[in-house]
Amino acid sequence: MENLLEIKNLTTRFHTEDGVVQAVNGISYSLKEGETLGVVGESGCGKSVHALSILRLIPSPPGRIEKGEVWFGGRDLLTLDEADMRLLRGGDIAMVFQDPMTSLNPVFTVGEQITEALILHKGVDKIGAQDRAAELLDLVGIPDARNRLDDYPHQFSGGMCQRAMLAMALSCDPRLLIADEPTTALDVTIQAQIVQLVMRLQDRLEMAVMWITHDLGLVAEFAQTINVMYAGYIVERGEVRNIYKKPRHPYTIGLFGSLPRLDEAPHTKLTSIPGQPPDLSDLPKGCPFVDRCGYRIDQCAEQMPPLEPTDYGNHLVACWQWEEVAGRKTL
Repeated sequence: MENLLEIKNLTTRFHTEDGVVQAVNGISYSLKEGETLGVVGESGCGKSVHALSILRLIPSPPGRIEKGEVWFGGRDLLTLDEADMRLLRGGDIAMVFQDPMTSLNPVFTVGEQITEALILHKGVDKIGAQDRAAELLDLVGIPDARNRLDDYPHQFSGGMCQRAMLAMALSCDPRLLIADEPTTALDVTIQAQIVQLVMRLQDRLEMAVMWITHDLGLVAEFAQTINVMYAGYIVERGEVRNIYKKPRHPYTIGLFGSLPRLDEAPHTKLTSIPGQPPDLSDLPKGCPFVDRCGYRIDQCAEQMPPLEPTDYGNHLVACWQWEEVAGRKTL
């Protein structure tokens, strides 16, 4: 299976009055056709910024994509002019954002917002766009879809707004859907419905999905591959079953230790990662996790470890001590 997306050394900075925020720090990975990638990590680790960098939606100033390559469909997106990028956004690559209530424009009807994308990217007329918009709302599970086209976002619940955002994202049959924590503001029942809906639509449309989240349980349900991010770096990457069964980075182990598990003995205490995330405007010289890590050695403070293969599969980790980590599996 061929690579759909290939990122090489992507680096994004925010130049502020308080200093340069090192949001994304030279990350590289690929995503195959039809693959589901989970991007996980705590708030502020660079998950969303890296996705916005792919689509060149970083606000400038203060943000700037300083270097790297983003290859999609044989083209480096960082070299395209803005007109070509506008055609690609919402067409070949679609994005669903975290808060549907603020992502939809409150002064336009839901139908107008979906048909706009269809007219722009597909060249259909207004009547054809309305017919397709109704089909899409029905596809994502909104009842009485035809009559809901004339409703405004405030007339939809949070779950319905997120479904409408999905309908808009899928309107032009994208090859890649980027979902940036789209279920965070929804209750658990609606979250499950949205996840199941995306999974069904992915099978039907044969698109790749990048799901950005801090919910490791959610990723385990449907992703094939995981990128674990910390302080703007990918610190671990691999197949879901390998990451969950044999984590090799202390940070990943810490994330798993904070999750309740059904297979643990009763009254087992959850663990927490000591310390605080580093200031992205003042990252340490070496590994950014060094001050919170129980495996640290002198080299960790001096040099950032490369993301390199471990002892099995396509599992990659950025840790000088990963073999020691594999032996103990505790933070």
